[in-house]
Amino acid sequence: MVQGMSKNKNKSKIRNENEKELEITHNENETVQNDEEKSEAESAVNQQDETTASDERFNQLNDSYLRLLAEFDNFKKRTQKEKTEIYTNAAADILEAILPVLDTVSRAVNLDPQNEGIALIKKQLDDVLSAIGVEEIPAIGEQFSPELHNAVMHIDDESRGSNIIVEEFAKGYKYKNKVIRHSMVKVAN
Repeated sequence: MVQGMSKNKNKSKIRNENEKELEITHNENETVQNDEEKSEAESAVNQQDETTASDERFNQLNDSYLRLLAEFDNFKKRTQKEKTEIYTNAAADILEAILPVLDTVSRAVNLDPQNEGIALIKKQLDDVLSAIGVEEIPAIGEQFSPELHNAVMHIDDESRGSNIIVEEFAKGYKYKNKVIRHSMVKVAN
């Protein structure tokens, strides 16, 4: 019986040791499992941080792209506008140099209305200027406008309205809404 008890004790000891080993193994498994769960959670957080950082970087790059695109579009518009202005100014400068010739031809026609050659030259000059967009500034009978007219004389005439142009000494011209030369006029009242 002592021997039976001793065997039971040994079995009990072995069982206790096995249970302790199982418990230790179980605890180790739980620790490993907890470590894996923590690692997975950290990995998920890291992935989320990377995704957030990637999204922020994407938004920054997209914003930069859109700004650059808008800036380029504005540059194209500004360049086109400057090009048009340069062309208009250059054409206006050339036309301004030609206007004294037109004035001389007009005076020649007024001095000798019978001379058809000079009249044809004036008509041809007028047609060419009209074709490229040069317009005469209306003057006689119009309200005086300092943007379009240059008053060189002033008369008091009660039969005329206030600031009405009564005589034109030199014609004024516009090219694409730019005044090339102001009309030289006499203004009443």
